[in-house]
Amino acid sequence: MEQILPEEKLNQLKEIKGGVRGLSLKSDGGFILKERGEDGLAELEKAMAGLGYPIKYQELDALSYYPIALKAITLEVVKELFGFKEDDFIRMGDFGSKISFIRELLIKYFFSFERFMKEIPKVWNEYYTVGELEVAEYNKQEQYIRGRLKGFALTPLECQYLKGFFINVLSMMIKDEMTCEETKCIHQGDEYHEFLVKW
Repeated sequence: MEQILPEEKLNQLKEIKGGVRGLSLKSDGGFILKERGEDGLAELEKAMAGLGYPIKYQELDALSYYPIALKAITLEVVKELFGFKEDDFIRMGDFGSKISFIRELLIKYFFSFERFMKEIPKVWNEYYTVGELEVAEYNKQEQYIRGRLKGFALTPLECQYLKGFFINVLSMMIKDEMTCEETKCIHQGDEYHEFLVKW
């Protein structure tokens, strides 16, 4: 099988520093299994092995940290293999949040949305070893939250993934239909990512 990503791009992705919980990678494999079946997951794993990463997604340890570069490489390979568009990555992020232990943390520790807002940086750091997530603005009256994510530059596909992730996590606290727009992006030359969630 021909290498699915150009060497130059692969080398750039390999340079990304930091760690991510295995659960995130497992959920990516789980989403492909759900959407494309066992053959699709096998195709993903074969492509990853061809890049030098013989990953068995469903066998990863959920609580261990893995190089975050694997997350970026996985998303890029998924795009190339299956032609995923923005909506697909949003659904992938939504799926990831549904099986994430962040949901368990929310249920166990947070009794009010206001308390959750204060604890967001800690919640982020339970999942990733890089990046700082903060609430820049919360307007209960006008029903929106503006979040900023600093020091986190994987791939633009991760931005799409995070839209779905944020919507699903916040919907646990706010039982309303939500939208999420990325209003600033490191990949577009901004200092940080900024996500505007409305309901």
